[in-house]
Amino acid sequence: MRPLGFSRGPALRQVQRQTQTLAMTPQLRQAIQLLQFSNLELNSWLEDALETNPLLARDDGVGEGAAAEGGGDKGAERDDKARADAAEPAPLDFAAAPGYESPEGFGETAAANLWDGESDGAAAFAGNRSGRGGSDGGEDMPDYPQTLADKPPLREHLFQQIRLALAEPAERMIAAQLVDQLDEAGYLSGDLDALAAALGIAKKELDAVVGKLLGMEPLGVFARSLSECLAVQLRDRNRLDPAMAALLANLELLAKGDKARLMRLCGVDAADLDDMIAEIRTLDPRPAAGFDAPPATPLIPDVLMRAAPGGQGWIVELNPDTLPRLLVDRRYYDTVARSGMNGKARDAKRFLAARLQEANWLVRALDQRARTILKVATAIVERQRGFFERGIAHLRPLVLRDIAEAIEVHESTVSRATANKYIATPRGTFELKFFFSTAVGAGGAGEAHSAESIRHRIKALIAGENDILSDDAIVAALRREGYDLARRTVAKYREAMRIPSSVERRRMKALGQR
Repeated sequence: MRPLGFSRGPALRQVQRQTQTLAMTPQLRQAIQLLQFSNLELNSWLEDALETNPLLARDDGVGEGAAAEGGGDKGAERDDKARADAAEPAPLDFAAAPGYESPEGFGETAAANLWDGESDGAAAFAGNRSGRGGSDGGEDMPDYPQTLADKPPLREHLFQQIRLALAEPAERMIAAQLVDQLDEAGYLSGDLDALAAALGIAKKELDAVVGKLLGMEPLGVFARSLSECLAVQLRDRNRLDPAMAALLANLELLAKGDKARLMRLCGVDAADLDDMIAEIRTLDPRPAAGFDAPPATPLIPDVLMRAAPGGQGWIVELNPDTLPRLLVDRRYYDTVARSGMNGKARDAKRFLAARLQEANWLVRALDQRARTILKVATAIVERQRGFFERGIAHLRPLVLRDIAEAIEVHESTVSRATANKYIATPRGTFELKFFFSTAVGAGGAGEAHSAESIRHRIKALIAGENDILSDDAIVAALRREGYDLARRTVAKYREAMRIPSSVERRRMKALGQR
């Protein structure tokens, strides 16, 4: 008889299993992050690494002389890996990589894919730029600071007009305070009543100065609301009639699309209301947005591409200006290693041993990052040769998996290697992700087309239309060229490019012919 309160449960056992998983170590996580960095982010990250690791130094071209001062001391030598990268770089032979098939004309590529920072790729690429039909950097072109100085800052632009428009010193002082009240769009922000009280003037005096400033360029600046900004621009065109004023007073109805109520308030029919709305759309709701913008950061490509000698194929190489070159200071490490064995020396040795391991890993990680980016870029150029030779209509469909299988890496590696990376080509500078697009089916037995080439063809058809083409007409025209698209696909691409519908384009054309 079994005692009450007790039951026989499952027996406990110890089982040993062997599984294989990927351990996300800190170094692996850091290598993934380095691959995804743009060149600007990478240089910023390396500046922090140089400050925290005393064994890291940039290769500025004087390292050989410094090393020679140590005579035959091994401590004066660079780290083997860093010396191999900086002094005698080996060509990256992608023809030998598994799964990589080099087409005709790519034989010269492997010999030119060097990561030494001393390649003449930048100069060769610059020398080939004249072949694009663009500027070759002649003396007649303005330099970068000149292009930034073409447009004065907003404050300076307004003060030049204030000195001419306002003769009274008191009005100029009030105007200077109003300039400080402008927001990014050019509207007066803040409490004008409080400003008038702070200046010790009546509100109507402040409003009088605002009225004089409202006519200054850019038109609409110093407005206190969107409707006032648009009214100033319409008044300058002599188009601020009562109907238009009523429309500006009810912009919230326009935002809701309540055209029936707007027609009653403005006293116009549907055609006139559409004309008024079309005219409002030509106005600038943010008149100061083009001023005081920070200068655009120069786009520095990570990869350079140029035609091979004789026009046979393409040469792809890394841009030496964006590649960091780091050295490991073995001399300093060996000096500490030969010091005594007191407590402080042992702590210093342990610290420097850890920093040496980090420095060696970082040099190898940067080398692997460069090789991966170059492999990906070369594979992309190989598969998009039609685009580089004949234009965007020949851009092939391409997905991450295609490149990943070609160079035998994971798709996520390709995604990180193409993120924020740019390639300078004879057709312009493009982000590497530009060359990836989904496939759109072709009619009959034809091959699929990339979505980007479809968008380009739709835009070209609409730009060259004499009679307005409906979406159905565009579908028929594309099918005659071998594109098998549905009407909703054409409409989706057209709307994504912000191209109006055939009805709107027909109305705009009629307005232009009046």
